Amino acid sequence: MTDVVQKLMDLLTLSPLDECLFKGSSEDLGFKNVFGGQVIGQALMAAYQTVEPDRQAHSLHAYFLRPGDANHDIIYEVTKLRDGRSFSARRVAARQHGKEILTLTASFQADEEGHEHQMAMPDIKGPDGITSELEVYRKYKDLIPEKIRDRFTRDRPIEIRPVNPMNPLAPEAKDPYKYNWFKTTRKLPDEVYWHHCILAYSSDFGLLGTSLYPHGLSFFSRDLQAASIDHAVWFHRDFRVDDWLLYSMDSTSTTHARGLNRGMIFDLEGRLVASTAQEGLIRPRKDVR
Repeated sequence: MTDVVQKLMDLLTLSPLDECLFKGSSEDLGFKNVFGGQVIGQALMAAYQTVEPDRQAHSLHAYFLRPGDANHDIIYEVTKLRDGRSFSARRVAARQHGKEILTLTASFQADEEGHEHQMAMPDIKGPDGITSELEVYRKYKDLIPEKIRDRFTRDRPIEIRPVNPMNPLAPEAKDPYKYNWFKTTRKLPDEVYWHHCILAYSSDFGLLGTSLYPHGLSFFSRDLQAASIDHAVWFHRDFRVDDWLLYSMDSTSTTHARGLNRGMIFDLEGRLVASTAQEGLIRPRKDVR
């Protein structure tokens, strides 16, 4: 059996070309373009290669500039913006075919103690007994169009258990709140950068779709063009992405063919470990017959 977690780790492991220049491979997940979470995870990994080991990422902000080509490698160029006594800042440009497909800035901090507070974890059912997305797709695979069936039914490194799923084949309008439990399907090494980069990778799953809930749409809707525009992650507390994490998502607004989505990620103890935000294109298509 293929070790899909190791395959993900191999995907996030970059080849150094120079001190601040790296090459990453691409994975075809069955989407039209490279999965945005892959480029974010690889870009963060590139930045991690250029900071001191005692500094950990606390935030990243990325813009998707062009669709990525899953059939070609991606070159990551890191610019060292600043190395201060407590913080380091990096800018990463991801390029294919001589053009920039993503720009990411990330900030790293040495460990410090300070004041603490957080928002409370939602009162949501735990992951035990919840059917995973993969199990649902495999059970109803005959209902999924054949040309995209493999995308939804192949083995995955990240197990997602949706608390309040929408039927993507028959979506109905509902409030813009979504809750998913997720974790890797096996244990990971202890190094923090693995957990940060894989959480950054995973944080792109499901977030944009939250803005579709009030409109009774899904990514299967033929009259919809959807794509991520930007993405941000803040890391608050230590966590392991090979333990269950709750991804609490909401969408505050859709307007001008864009949807804004937010996320809070909690561990099983109710600690807020990360926050996310993403705006995406959700354009009605007028050329559908």
